[in-house]
Amino acid sequence: MKAITFIGIALIVLGGLALAYGGFTYVTRETVVDIGAVRVEADRERTVPLPPIIGGVALVLGIGLMVVGLRQRSA
Repeated sequence: MKAITFIGIALIVLGGLALAYGGFTYVTRETVVDIGAVRVEADRERTVPLPPIIGGVALVLGIGLMVVGLRQRSA
């Protein structure tokens, strides 16, 4: 399998996931209070939204790369 076809498949999968989930969430640990020997930490949940246009563009580019890769193979 050519690299261009593999990249096309990866973009299709990533674009589909971006459209399905709409973003991702991660957790960071932050120090809230730090007084001498006393240290209080809190877990903060952060969300990174992904606009649907990013997923759509990745999907269209992936399909385009798949078509180009399949045409190169048959030529």
